[in-house]
Amino acid sequence: MAKRPESFQRVAAPLRAMTQRFAFLFLLLASGAILLVGKADPEIFDRTRMAVTDAVAPVLDALSRPIATGAAIVDETQYLINLREQNIALRAENARLIQWHTAARNLAAENEKLRGLLAFVPEQSSQFISARVIADSGGTFVRSMLVNAGQRDGVVKGQAVVVGEGLIGRIVETGNRVSRILLIDDLNSRIPVVVGRDRERAVLAGDNSRRPKLMYLPSNAQVQKGARIMTSGQGGVFPPGIPVGVVASIDANGVRAESFVATSDLEYVRIVDYGLTGVLDSENRGNSALED
Repeated sequence: MAKRPESFQRVAAPLRAMTQRFAFLFLLLASGAILLVGKADPEIFDRTRMAVTDAVAPVLDALSRPIATGAAIVDETQYLINLREQNIALRAENARLIQWHTAARNLAAENEKLRGLLAFVPEQSSQFISARVIADSGGTFVRSMLVNAGQRDGVVKGQAVVVGEGLIGRIVETGNRVSRILLIDDLNSRIPVVVGRDRERAVLAGDNSRRPKLMYLPSNAQVQKGARIMTSGQGGVFPPGIPVGVVASIDANGVRAESFVATSDLEYVRIVDYGLTGVLDSENRGNSALED
C-alpha cells in the first residue's frame, strides 16, 4: 500500500486539530443557543423537543423491540427450564406415592388375612344423633339438662351423651320429643373409670359440685394431678376409652376430678348409641329400694 506524502501529512494534521476545535466550539454555541431559546420562548423549545422526540421515537421503538423480544425469550426459556425441573420432581414424587399406595394395599390385604386367622371380632359400630340443649336444671340439688330429642328420634334410656371434648353424662329419662341428661357431676351419677398411665380403676362419683370424687382407688395407687380419666367399660353402661376429665386435686379429703367439658356453656350435644344395655335398670331398682 502506497504511503501518503509527508507534505500531505504535515498539512492534514493541523486541519484535523482545527476541525476538532471548531466542532467543540460549535457544539458549545449550539447548547448555549438552545438554552437561550428555551429561556426566551419555552413553547418553541417544547415544540422543537417534541418534534425531535417524534422523529426519534420510531427509531427507539424499533431498537427496543429486539431488546423486549430477547427479554421475553430469556423469561420463557427460564420458565421452561423451571417447568422441566418441576416435572422431574413431580414424576419422582408420583413414583414414591405409587410405591406407598402399593405397600398400603399389600398391608391392608395382609391385615385382613391376619384378622381372619385370629377370628377377630370388630367393635360394634356406634350411631349418634345431635340435639340442642333447651333447659339446664343445674342447681344445688340436681345436675341435669333437657335436650330436644326423644323417642321419636331413637333416643333410649342409658345412651351416652358426649361433646367434642368428652363425656358429659347419660340419658335417664326419655319422652317423645325431649330427653333428660344426668350429668357426670350429679349426686346420682356413678361412672367406672381408669386413671392415669397405670390405668388405676376407680368410680367417678358426682356430689352436685363442679368437681366429682374419685372413689375406690387402690390404696397403693400412684395418682398424680393432671392425670387423664377415661371410662373403663365396666358395668356395660359406657364403652372403654371415652375421655372424662383430669385429676384436679389430691388432698386429705380425697381425689377430685375436673371434667373436660364446661356444661354451663353447652348448646348442642351428641347422643351416642354404643349398643350397650348396661346396668342402668338395676341401678334404678337399687335406688328405689333404698328410697323405700
